[in-house]
Amino acid sequence: MTTPARMPLRRDTQHKMIAGVCSGIARRYGLSTGGLRLAFVLSCILPGPQFIAYLLLWVLVPADDRR
Repeated sequence: MTTPARMPLRRDTQHKMIAGVCSGIARRYGLSTGGLRLAFVLSCILPGPQFIAYLLLWVLVPADDRR
């Protein structure tokens, strides 16, 4: 049995709210975009580097080629 090729991690420029990081991660792993965004916002209440991680992903993950 062969597994389908996974899409590379790219920021989603068509369905973005800020930078497309959450929608790109959701698309890559087959998750709900709204659920992932909600989880990220709720995680920002907890202490930790979530906001810094988002900024790093914004800079390091390339945008998709769709416009």
